[in-house]
Amino acid sequence: MPPDEPADHPLVIVSNRGPVSFHISDDGEPLARRGAGGLVSGLGPIIAGTDTIWMAAAMSDGDRLVAGEGVVEREGFRVRLLDLDPAEFAMAYDVIGNATLWFVHHHLYDLARRPRFDQHWRRAWAAYRTINHAFAAAVAETAPPDATVLVQDYHLTLLAPVLAETRPDLRLVHFAHTPFAAPDLFAVLPDDAGAELLSGLAAHHACGFHTQRWAEAFVGCCERVLGRRPTTFVSPLAPDPADIRAVAAGAACATELAALDAQLGDRQLITRVDRIELSKNIVRGFHAFDDLLTRYPRWRGQVTFGAFVYPSREGLAEYLAYRQEVERVVALINDRWGTADWTPILLDTSDNFPRSVAALVRYDALLVNPIRDGLNLVAKEGPLVNDHDGLLVLSPESGAWAELGDVAVGANPFDITATADALDRVLALDPAERARRSEVLRSVVEQRSPADWLAEQLAASR
Repeated sequence: MPPDEPADHPLVIVSNRGPVSFHISDDGEPLARRGAGGLVSGLGPIIAGTDTIWMAAAMSDGDRLVAGEGVVEREGFRVRLLDLDPAEFAMAYDVIGNATLWFVHHHLYDLARRPRFDQHWRRAWAAYRTINHAFAAAVAETAPPDATVLVQDYHLTLLAPVLAETRPDLRLVHFAHTPFAAPDLFAVLPDDAGAELLSGLAAHHACGFHTQRWAEAFVGCCERVLGRRPTTFVSPLAPDPADIRAVAAGAACATELAALDAQLGDRQLITRVDRIELSKNIVRGFHAFDDLLTRYPRWRGQVTFGAFVYPSREGLAEYLAYRQEVERVVALINDRWGTADWTPILLDTSDNFPRSVAALVRYDALLVNPIRDGLNLVAKEGPLVNDHDGLLVLSPESGAWAELGDVAVGANPFDITATADALDRVLALDPAERARRSEVLRSVVEQRSPADWLAEQLAASR
């Protein structure tokens, strides 16, 4: 759907984070800046300048100042921010969203120790329900008649039953950007909460997923718990080629690329771009690089691992500990193999988007090895901007595997030896064959666009 072509029905998008955020200037005025993330980069260019309303939670003091104005127009978007109770929002976001549902869907729990569902957790679940119902009330108040409502967040699984009752004219679609837990692991959740969550999702007219695997897991959970099969569809998100290529062609990226080239010289580059997030499997990637240098000594001094990873969710003890482990392992490997003129791993924990894109432009091997991932847009963004005939080493546990598995080099994310072997194959590949395979990879990524993804959600609503 082109940006200037209206949808058949008014469109409302609902997510936890919005397309713009606000900070308060020195003179007390709220200043807008465009948000980050795959959802904004995918949907933003399509809906900017249209009548679409995007509803999200107010996160900052600036957001809360703007929330009182209702629907506002900033940075090309029509946005309504919800000023929610901070204590309830924190309970819903941190305890339920980040520390429970994220862990369940990504299979991150150490079941011998976690989770533990006690009264504190149940108070958090009540807060999660309250936040979802507040979103439902705001959508009911704001959505135009007969609108299509696209809910884009695992933080918002319970709003559909209330919304369907208060606004039966609305068409509701939920899209899951995470994996969905397999039925046996979903059963870890308390029975009542699990049933409430599945009933909330099933109350949409359709639920979308990036891969058939995640859709089947959801249906399996519903069959076991609810005794029925809800309507689902599969529609993998794609990056916007013009958007990411514009960043790659910009002055900031050129400056970062020159600095990176100065550090690398003529060495090959392994790149990873990620949040420091448990599911991304960053530490095992470093161990695989260590194994590569151990078993394939020809790469010592000849290849550098550029890790452009930035902190995430450090309010959770597990994430703070993981960042410390990342830094400790990098220091050990650099101490073991580094020389006066070669630092094996370049670790950059700043959230520097132009530098990350520069690393995507320059890589010879792009390592994307999550232990479980809903999609992983980096696996698609890299081939769009890379000019080094770089290839992708990809985990079959990423949602992107469904599209790219035939053209990427696969590696079991738990198998350090296999990952090191995969990196060796990519780095040692004949230049002509690398160029051919890189072009095939790029052509596969270019087959879909964000407009396809949006159109398929709209079609599923009817």
